[in-house]
Amino acid sequence: MREAPLIRLAARADVPPIVHLLADDNIGAQREDPADPPNEKYKRAFEAIAASPDNDLVVMEQDGVCVGCLQITIFPGFDRLGARRGWIEGVRVASHLRGQGHGRDLLIWTLEHARNNGCEFVQLAVNKGRAEAIRFYRSLGFAADHEGMKLSL
Repeated sequence: MREAPLIRLAARADVPPIVHLLADDNIGAQREDPADPPNEKYKRAFEAIAASPDNDLVVMEQDGVCVGCLQITIFPGFDRLGARRGWIEGVRVASHLRGQGHGRDLLIWTLEHARNNGCEFVQLAVNKGRAEAIRFYRSLGFAADHEGMKLSL
């Protein structure tokens, strides 16, 4: 039986391993820059997230090594009777650990975090090319009931 990983808010020292996790698949490898030291944009993003009471960068570590991450942003909405909601993004688990329950641990922690912060629901987007991730989110009860869109600026 595997030992439960430690899930916690990220610290500045976690930036390099988080960037490596984000680049650890065929899609992320095309859009992330895991150079050491990390790109200044990552450092600025970390500082902005850490300073915001509505944003959390979360890491999962096992045996002192960062093996998973995600970001959750909690914000008020006007629709749905003013419901607070959470937006989850940048979910990654180290490729050699995928399929072993680590992602489930990370998401269950995050869902509880969202509930504790008054969220009535959470949402996320997943790249259509990530079939395994889509199956994973569905197994947790997420439903693909909207069509997501984005526009690069």
